[in-house]
Amino acid sequence: DEPSAADGYRVLVDRLWPRGVTKEKAMLDEWIKEVAPSPELRTWFGHKPERFEEFKLRYEQELYNNPALEHLAEIIKGHTSTTLLYAATDPAINHAQVLLSYVKERYST
Repeated sequence: DEPSAADGYRVLVDRLWPRGVTKEKAMLDEWIKEVAPSPELRTWFGHKPERFEEFKLRYEQELYNNPALEHLAEIIKGHTSTTLLYAATDPAINHAQVLLSYVKERYST
C-alpha cells in the first residue's frame, strides 16, 4: 500500500529489504529486522497457508526471548499510530500479523 499520513511511525519488520522498493519510496522511520522470523523459520514456512498455524507457534517461541521485541513495544507505546511494514503479499497470512497480535497480547496494559 502507498504511504499515508495516517500511518504514523512506519516500521519495517522484515529481515530482508523488500525487492524493488527504494528507501525513499518506503518512507519508513525505522527498520527492525531483528523482530522478523529467523531465516530458517521463514524458509520452512514459505508462505504456505497450511503451515501458518505451526509457523505462528514457532515464531511466537522465537519472539519470547527476543530483545528487539521490547524496542518495538516501546515504539508502539510512544506513538499515537504505528504501522508495521512487510513485503508479504497475503495481508492475513504473514509474520507481521503474528507479531502485531503478540505485541498487543504481551504488552497491553
